[in-house]
Amino acid sequence: MAIKKSELYSSLWSSCDELRGGMDASQYKDYVLVMLFIKYVSDKYAGQPFAPITIPPGASFKDMVTLKGKPTIGDDINKTIIAPLANANKLSSMPDFNDPEKLGSGKDMVDRLTNLIAIFENKALDFSKNRAEGDDILGDAYEYLMRHFATESGKSKGQFYTPAEVSRIMARIIGIDQAATTASTTVYDPTCGSGSLLLKVSDAAKTKVSLYGQEKDAATSGLARMNMILHDNPGAEIKQGNTLANPLFLYEQGSLKTFDYVVANPPFSDKRWGNGVDTGNDPYRRFEDFGIPPDKNGDYAYLLHIIRSLKSHGKGACILPHGVLFRGNVEAAIREAIIRKGLIKGIIGLPANLFYGTSIPACIIVIDKENAQNRKGIFMIDAGKGFMKDGNKNRLREMDIHKIVDVFNKQTEIAGYSRIVPFYEIEKNEFNLNIPRYIDSSESEDLQDIEAHLLGDIPKADIDALHEYWDVCPTLKSALFAHAKRSSDYLSLKVGKDAIKPTIFQHAEFAGYMADMNRVFGQWENATTALLKALQPGFHPKEIIHSISEALLATYQGRALIDRYDVYQHLMNYWFDVMQDDCYLIAADGWQAATYRIVEEKKTKDGQVSKTIDKGWACDLIPKALVIDRYFAAQQQAIDQLNIELETVQNRLAEMEEEHGGNADEGGALAALEKINKANITARLKEIKNDPDSSDEAAILKQYLHLLEQEATSKRAIANAEIALDAELLAFYPTLIQDQIKQLVVDDKWIAAIGRDIHTEMDRISQRLAQRIKELAERYETPLPQQNQQVVELEQAVNAHLEKMGFAWN
Repeated sequence: MAIKKSELYSSLWSSCDELRGGMDASQYKDYVLVMLFIKYVSDKYAGQPFAPITIPPGASFKDMVTLKGKPTIGDDINKTIIAPLANANKLSSMPDFNDPEKLGSGKDMVDRLTNLIAIFENKALDFSKNRAEGDDILGDAYEYLMRHFATESGKSKGQFYTPAEVSRIMARIIGIDQAATTASTTVYDPTCGSGSLLLKVSDAAKTKVSLYGQEKDAATSGLARMNMILHDNPGAEIKQGNTLANPLFLYEQGSLKTFDYVVANPPFSDKRWGNGVDTGNDPYRRFEDFGIPPDKNGDYAYLLHIIRSLKSHGKGACILPHGVLFRGNVEAAIREAIIRKGLIKGIIGLPANLFYGTSIPACIIVIDKENAQNRKGIFMIDAGKGFMKDGNKNRLREMDIHKIVDVFNKQTEIAGYSRIVPFYEIEKNEFNLNIPRYIDSSESEDLQDIEAHLLGDIPKADIDALHEYWDVCPTLKSALFAHAKRSSDYLSLKVGKDAIKPTIFQHAEFAGYMADMNRVFGQWENATTALLKALQPGFHPKEIIHSISEALLATYQGRALIDRYDVYQHLMNYWFDVMQDDCYLIAADGWQAATYRIVEEKKTKDGQVSKTIDKGWACDLIPKALVIDRYFAAQQQAIDQLNIELETVQNRLAEMEEEHGGNADEGGALAALEKINKANITARLKEIKNDPDSSDEAAILKQYLHLLEQEATSKRAIANAEIALDAELLAFYPTLIQDQIKQLVVDDKWIAAIGRDIHTEMDRISQRLAQRIKELAERYETPLPQQNQQVVELEQAVNAHLEKMGFAWN
């Protein structure tokens, strides 16, 4: 059976436990990722003729396994595995597997490396069989590890990784996904880190494209090279060196090589950018026509390098701190020169705390040389409020990514979110590009109406502000409100506060809207169900989720009251939580209801398995509850009835303990027992057997004892019924035919869960309206004169009580 994505990730992450303690995350990531790389290329390419990766004889993962437990394991890995692989494939800066400072010395090193190798021996991690072509499980696993390593590496060492969500946005806003690409289409990242940004651009292209990257850090450039291979891009050119001081992609005459697309996430505000750069006479003419960036801030140095590296029709995107949009002096002059040339197509403001090297907010600057001279403005997006918390970082959700891309590519203007800012307006603001100058994304203030506080009734303006509801349900407003007698500018609530929500739900127009929304979902449900049930082994899960999610967005396009991106997020949440793993299982094994035993291993201190515990069985694709609901409902109903009876007995026991468990002197029959159980009760009954004065106590104890016996009988009956049902289930699973499996998975599991989640959005629509109306009603229901009168009445009542108590009060 194929390994689930989530299990693969957790297995690989557990390998990090073997290395923690001796080094920080920025160091041990190198060992784990190299081990992943060796395992993968060995599984996929060892013994394969004309493979893009050469596995020299004696340098495969199987050869590494033979080194386990050897006193010289670290040195042997270096000499017999790492060195031959690196030399054969031009891989540089591989980690030292014989470093005692990081891996320990003697037995510590031997045990640590042996255990690390053992993790990758797991049969489920056979990468030659667990990879759906076109759906790079290993590449995604690599990225998963990179994200976790970046999280643990801290501010100073987490800059090797650009969050995948930001990379995906950049890949799609430069337009490569819509372009007619070929193998000669070139993509360049001058500060490529581990290569994740380059790879996301490659993924977005319709065909294979040529990738080029340069990275200053030697170890990170090695990771980037491995990342390219793991993502099936072995021909990518990754070079190591300082891009600004020594760019390595040049034409023969020495000028900068230019590319169709350039993307970058350079180090923010690099204070040492000028080291080795001849700013006064730059041979690559990067500062010509623009100016030289300040000595202690390299943001514009990287941006100007990108501009010079683009072809005349080239397009690029660069992540930079917000300060580049408004800082003055030299940077202001450079910014003005870039704007006047029409090179900036757009600016996207991102949330703070997205990146691992810093918590400051950043932006994406989109450069487009094509038709730059005809550009009339800059398209701006303020996406700073769309994110979720993920540990101590913020993270863009799927809905945030999709909305940014849709709005940018369609140049859609949305109040408080996006607009095209004409150059004349930018010039009027002295070429300051700070987004809040052009987009007001602040929340509108909820104003208090003084007259309503004094005289009562709800301001009509507040109710009119809910116009999106009244547009859908024109007569609902009159069902809830009447014009106030004192003024046409105010409304009176016609129903009680508790009746607001029922009135909305039961209104014909709102019920009709809800029915229409159910019909809309039903359209998508029917088409999606048919598509999912037609899946065959070998399909591409990523293509499937793209297809059904885009269809869902299209289905809810233009629907009133509901945000289609909220609906989309529900689907994507379920995909990542459950459906993704299911799809990879089906892609690898087909529609099989494969069961397996759950075995828990108990280990000794030295890691040896001392015993195994059978914890039952399970089926990942079809949980037992689904089969029970559809095929064994009667049996489950009988068990449920037994549980109800057990609960009744247990409630009666609790009642008796409360009633008769007081002080023994006060007649508490159960209070005299040190512990209330069958043995103590039986002993007490023997003790008072011939005592006529204890007949009442005996009766109570016998009743309690009878209930205990009933409880035990019920528990045995439940256990036996559950065992019998479990046995029936285990025998039933192999008999499931493909149509039954599809019904259980698609109808009962996937679509049912997605439907429940999406329908919570419909519930929120009515709840938002009801809550707002109730809030306004409560705000103004007691006018100030009435409040004053209540205060007077309460004061009089208190004074009267005080007088009765003998207190004089003036």
